Amino acid sequence: MSKSPQQTWNTEKLRAEPARGAWRRRTATAARWLHIYGSMVSLSLLLFFSVTGLTLNHADWFADAERTAQFRGQVPTAWTKGELAKLEIVEHLRGNHGIKTGLSEFRAEEGQAAVSFKGPGYTADVVMDRATGRYEVTETRMGLAAVLNDLHKGRDTGPAWSLLLDVSAGLMVLVSASGLVLLWYLQRNRVAGLWTLVGGTLACYLVYAIWVP
Repeated sequence: MSKSPQQTWNTEKLRAEPARGAWRRRTATAARWLHIYGSMVSLSLLLFFSVTGLTLNHADWFADAERTAQFRGQVPTAWTKGELAKLEIVEHLRGNHGIKTGLSEFRAEEGQAAVSFKGPGYTADVVMDRATGRYEVTETRMGLAAVLNDLHKGRDTGPAWSLLLDVSAGLMVLVSASGLVLLWYLQRNRVAGLWTLVGGTLACYLVYAIWVP
């Protein structure tokens, strides 16, 4: 005796329900795993960006930490007359004055040359007389808070730190998204959690719309 269409539909529904339940359990398990271990991997990064967000917002607290020093020296005039020996000049400055940050600018003019080195919380500006080879270095160290602030912004930090910032952003997106998926499977807390999300987002927007010039 053949089954009626209604009986066939009921049988297929009964088969689909366990499969749907297994898929939901696997999704929730995967989201929980991603959320837990993603949080652990990014915990120190999140703490770093939280603390430096505070120091960045209150840079005036650390204004007294800035220190400036000046040095003088001379390079062979053979390096400065005619075509500048840029590599030799840069290596001389690094070796004689302990400059370890990246070269930011090397500008040549008719009577002088200007060289700038920049790193997190650090600058070294060099003005060189091309006729005599004499130069003056102005070195500025802005303190630990400025170093941390520049790391937060990725300013003058190089490609490796820039990549770490990208990875950090990806991890935080992953943790946030997996937390939202987990909330969706918590039926008792789903509505309250979503309303809290909406409320927090709305509060941020209102602060921006009302108080930000």
